[in-house]
Amino acid sequence: MKRDQVSGFRFQAPVPQVSISGSPATGLRGWGGLRPGNAQTFMSGTCLLISLAAFLLLAGCRQDMQNQPKLIPQRGSEIFADHRGARPQVLNTVARGQLHEDSYFYSGVIQGANGYKEEQNQLPFPVTMEVLKRGQEQFNIYCTPCHSRVGNGLGEIVERGYKPAANLHDQVRLSQPLSHYFYVMTHGYGAMPDYRAQLTPEDRWAVAAYIRALQLSQAATPADVPAGVQVRNLKDIAIEQNLPPGFATPWSLPSTAIQAYPRITKEGTPAMAPANPADPAINIPQTKTAAPAAAAK
Repeated sequence: MKRDQVSGFRFQAPVPQVSISGSPATGLRGWGGLRPGNAQTFMSGTCLLISLAAFLLLAGCRQDMQNQPKLIPQRGSEIFADHRGARPQVLNTVARGQLHEDSYFYSGVIQGANGYKEEQNQLPFPVTMEVLKRGQEQFNIYCTPCHSRVGNGLGEIVERGYKPAANLHDQVRLSQPLSHYFYVMTHGYGAMPDYRAQLTPEDRWAVAAYIRALQLSQAATPADVPAGVQVRNLKDIAIEQNLPPGFATPWSLPSTAIQAYPRITKEGTPAMAPANPADPAINIPQTKTAAPAAAAK
């Protein structure tokens, strides 16, 4: 045991013996055999490496790392003469998959002779039974909460206080062309939001076709039924199938429904009331010169 001036007493570790080719030799000291000179050299080398790494790190933190030749969204740029990072699109550039050559199919309107957009009472593709079934499916999903299954504007949410939706069977809606429904589903109208995120253009046209078929079904007469087909009363069918009372009776506006805006007479009223009179009166105001002449007579 040997006394150390700094750390006090310490044990001197024995020097291990390593046999090389059968003869004892001295080598590979243990951790206790590290000499002071070697430790100082190791610490000096470590400090040098740390200093070099810190120098390289600080050398990289220059403005050249921030002012790189790249574009950052919503930020100016020194690369271009107008100092704008976002470059204007090349004229007549169309994104892939957005050519939309058939403008009527995607917009529902055409360019009229007077320069205004015009709606048309036609579909851009033939109507088949599959198209009507697809339109019925989408109509029942997205339209019936407001317009009901028969399209009279008395959906389930109207019974819970929502503004009554448009009655698709009044004179105003019956006179509107087919593409009008497509246009409304695309852009929305009044309290109705647009449904272009939920319905593809094909589905919007299919719903428009089903609306026209629904209008025809609600205004059908026995004369419209082909010869040889039996015509039965819907109320009698409801009784035979034990459906709830009033299933086949006309719907009325529920007492919980509210009008969010003042009623507009020319747009009609909910609950299946006529929208416009058959022969609306036209009042022409008298001119200032005509009134004295009538008084003189």
